[in-house]
Parts: sequence; C-alpha cells; structure tokens
Amino acid sequence: MEKNIADIRKEYVKGSIAASQMPQNPIEAFQKWLDEAINSKVEEPTAFNLSTISEDGQPHSRIVLLKGVENGKFIFFTNYKSSKGNDLLFSPKVAINFFWPELERQIRILGTANKIPSEKSDAYFYSRPLESQAGAIVSNQSSEIDEHLNLAEAIEHLLSNPKEIIRPAHWGGFEIEPHYIEFWQGRPSRIHDRIFYQKTVGLKWKKGRLAP
Repeated sequence: MEKNIADIRKEYVKGSIAASQMPQNPIEAFQKWLDEAINSKVEEPTAFNLSTISEDGQPHSRIVLLKGVENGKFIFFTNYKSSKGNDLLFSPKVAINFFWPELERQIRILGTANKIPSEKSDAYFYSRPLESQAGAIVSNQSSEIDEHLNLAEAIEHLLSNPKEIIRPAHWGGFEIEPHYIEFWQGRPSRIHDRIFYQKTVGLKWKKGRLAP
C-alpha cells in the first residue's frame, strides 16, 4: 500500500538552544556548529543550498560547497558564466541554507555576494586536483551541449598538456556578506528553537528568538 507522505513525521529530540547560550557574534556560532557537524561525520557538512534571482525574476536554487569563512564572509567558487554566476552578477542578493539532518539543525543566511580578488581565485584553483582544474576549463557550465561531446577526452587532453591548465578568467570565487543569520534546532512537538541575528545600522548584531 502506497504511503501517504502527509503522514511522514519525525520527532526531533537531539538538542536545544537558547539565545543566552549563543555567542554575540553569529560567525562564532556558525563556526562552532560547522565544527560539530564535521566532527559528527555529517554527510557533506559544507554543502549548502544557494538561492539566487535571475534577470527575469525567477528564483533558482542549487547545492554548492562552502570553501572558507574569511572576515565574516562565506566563500564558494563557480563559473561566472554559469546560471548562478549570471544571476549573482545581475542581483547579488542571496539566501543560503545549511541543513544537517543528522543533528536536526539548519542555518539560514541572507546576504550579498561579490567576486573575490583574482589572486584568491588563483590560489584556490591551483590547490585543486589537476582533474578538477581541467574540468573547470573544458566545461561551459550550464550551457546546452551536444550529447556526443566527450568532455572526458577533453580533460585527458589537458592533463597530457599541463602547461595549458590555466585558471580561466570566468572561473573564480564569490564571498557572501551576511546581514541575517538564523540558527534552527529541531525540538519535540514541532516547538523548534530559532535564534536569529540581524545586522543593525551600526553593523552590530542584534540577537533574538523567533516563534517556531
């Protein structure tokens, strides 16, 4: 008998949070939760959903990987000519979400994305495995391609000519500067804990609690 998805439920019992127990700086709180996710061997702890808005007003979401937190900003890398790259160059406003079901936690972040300096993109690009470097070069990300195009052969060609592996100008990093961060901890009976941080006019963080 087919299960009614409306009947699927899970009781969240693994933890609780209170505003008084959270650091005044949300980046410190984020780093603590990320470390706990990594140490708990959560599947893909650095993966987050990135939501953008395209030029026609259509929201788009996809999963990307966090590659650093520097000066309070969240860093990831992509092809600037990809759909997300085009979206971000059109409108830098983003929403991102980390979800760690094993810990019954999520973190929601609203902010603004901007390109990082090219030297930082170089440093990360050349730290990647050669295969990944070559893949970034041969893939015209998000564009339609012929099904007979053999990207694997193109990668092999580049690997046999490593001097040709140079970071393309259209590939690099973005940094997201947050203005709102919310920490969510699942609780029994759907009375979830939600602690938010809102950046004020003076660039200080206001901390508070939201109804579940």
